[in-house]
Amino acid sequence: MPLVECMDSFKEVETGLKAAAEVAVRQSLKIAADERVIIVTNPAADVLAISEALFNAASEAGAHPTMIIQPEKGQMDYAEDSVIAAFDSQPDVLLSISSEKLGKDREGIETPYEWDGVNYDHVFHFQLYGAKTVRSFWSPSVTIEMFEKTVPIDYAALQSICKKIASIIDSASAVHVTNHNGTDILIGVQGRRGKCDDGDYSQPGAGGNLPAGEVFVSPALGASNGTIVFDGSIANAKGDIIIKEPIRCEVSSGFVTKISGGEEARALEATIKEAEEKSRQMGADGRLSAEKAAEYAKNARNIGELGIGLNPKAEIVGNMLEDEKALHTCHFAIGHNYDGDATALIHLDGLVSKPTITAIGKNGSETVIEKDGELSL
Repeated sequence: MPLVECMDSFKEVETGLKAAAEVAVRQSLKIAADERVIIVTNPAADVLAISEALFNAASEAGAHPTMIIQPEKGQMDYAEDSVIAAFDSQPDVLLSISSEKLGKDREGIETPYEWDGVNYDHVFHFQLYGAKTVRSFWSPSVTIEMFEKTVPIDYAALQSICKKIASIIDSASAVHVTNHNGTDILIGVQGRRGKCDDGDYSQPGAGGNLPAGEVFVSPALGASNGTIVFDGSIANAKGDIIIKEPIRCEVSSGFVTKISGGEEARALEATIKEAEEKSRQMGADGRLSAEKAAEYAKNARNIGELGIGLNPKAEIVGNMLEDEKALHTCHFAIGHNYDGDATALIHLDGLVSKPTITAIGKNGSETVIEKDGELSL
């Protein structure tokens, strides 16, 4: 490509990224003057460029941003001590723009933080969900192309449909999910509430992904039974992959009891086993109590989430941050949940394509949320 064309292409990326960052800062977070903003990122080209754009947008809004660059962190790695220590400054906003993960809180796992009777194994979760002193979005494995494409959307429309679906889940006792490849599972949701990842992170205690676009729920403990056939993409210890041969997971009383399929199924099984073994080793090393280590190991097979993709610009690209927001899909996660009562070292999202999703009310009534991948509301 000639140099002039290269420079023009760079300017287009720079302009598009700046615009998307301004949407994130001004529409999603609504950052105000004098607020303290911490951005945690990694030394990788895309996430560093996005972080810089967010830093500049926050500065232009009158805030006081600080950017921390740490080495890349995987599913089971610890965050750097300096990153955890930064939470002592009580930021108003925390942004995690990571190649993969923010990283676990070593001290939080060993000695959980407590708020109103709930334990949190990460200071970030304590401040966000417990004390509600911070608001946030996190974008693991985000790319410039994805950020530019999926962040500038109609948030009012997204928030409207998210609110409607979450309300249906709140009134349900269970959600039945089927699809053409053999998924057929009943997810108990009695006592659980639907959560909206709708891009409105303007109030303390609010947080989610950018790109946004899903409603999700932590299944009631021990109340999921049936079969999940992952056929879109899935996360494992080595990253996110598009599935070539469907992965069949049998689920009983909330836990995956059997995994079958091809190479991708074996990779999923290996990741779960690694999480189980690492949990037990942490107990043997004294980093976790024997009871806590057993809990972490057990929940490596827990069904921790049912989510419904709702971002109109998201596609299945082999990157779970975008994939799980794609219309015409739902996803299940194996591992820890978002209600804080099923902790694990992993949270592995996997997509199910063209699902039929039916909420079953406490009185037995049925409400079809999605039929063969098309929204019915």
